[in-house]
Amino acid sequence: MILITGATGTVGRPLVDILHTEGSQVRAVSRTPSEAGLPAGVEVVEGDPSRPDTMTTAFDGATSLFLHPRAAGERAAELVALAREHGVRRVVAMAALNIDEPLADQPSRHRGDRNKEAEEAAVASGLEWVSLRPGTFAVSSLHAWGGQIRAGDVVRGPYASFTEAPLHERDLAAVAARALLSDDLLGRRVDLTGPQALTQEEMVACIGEVVGRPLQYQEVPADLAAKGMVQRGISEAFVLALMARYARDLGGPAPVTGEVEKILGRPALTYRDWVADHAAAFRTD
Repeated sequence: MILITGATGTVGRPLVDILHTEGSQVRAVSRTPSEAGLPAGVEVVEGDPSRPDTMTTAFDGATSLFLHPRAAGERAAELVALAREHGVRRVVAMAALNIDEPLADQPSRHRGDRNKEAEEAAVASGLEWVSLRPGTFAVSSLHAWGGQIRAGDVVRGPYASFTEAPLHERDLAAVAARALLSDDLLGRRVDLTGPQALTQEEMVACIGEVVGRPLQYQEVPADLAAKGMVQRGISEAFVLALMARYARDLGGPAPVTGEVEKILGRPALTYRDWVADHAAAFRTD
């Protein structure tokens, strides 16, 4: 039995689908099981990984744990200790490519991800462990630009030439499934990126090509972009860390690790593949 935390999120949902399709017994944790919407045959249990006392029965019969850094939050070490007490033998943690940077400089931390804590809990657990370190998620572009694209043909944002190597969530889920089901990655911290480094401008143009509209990226000063994000309700701490990351890493290509292809034995999904999978979210019709 494989226990999945963060089971209804961006990575957890496709991970559940892959494991279920491959015939694994899957138990998904949700704070609201009635709203999970997971495939028939997947056991859904109520629990909150950030409150390990709610998870005691969830581990009954489980042999492996997928540890999501936002779901577990600050309590990752306690959650993993509880898993070990209940006979879990393997933990696969999701962390991040920038995990070794100062904590305050990691934008996702300001949205609740505790990547460092999740990886450290797995490594120190005494269990078989794998830590997955994904870079930028391709879906971030939908969150950043989706509203603008649905409203018009111009995307306004900072640093048009800033590069990223967007990772398709299905590739991350497929690597997580491999880590849970095989011994190939045990004891590794695996850096994962998409297969191409693309500028913000190139990514917006790609979206336009797929959805059939000539989209344009218009660069605006970083301070104005930051102000607009905060006005839209995005955490100021997150925005400041993001803008600092852009300024710090501008001018060089984003790293491309090639690990997805090595692990899965097939080419990694491209950003164009991701846009095609999510094209409807950028359209107004």
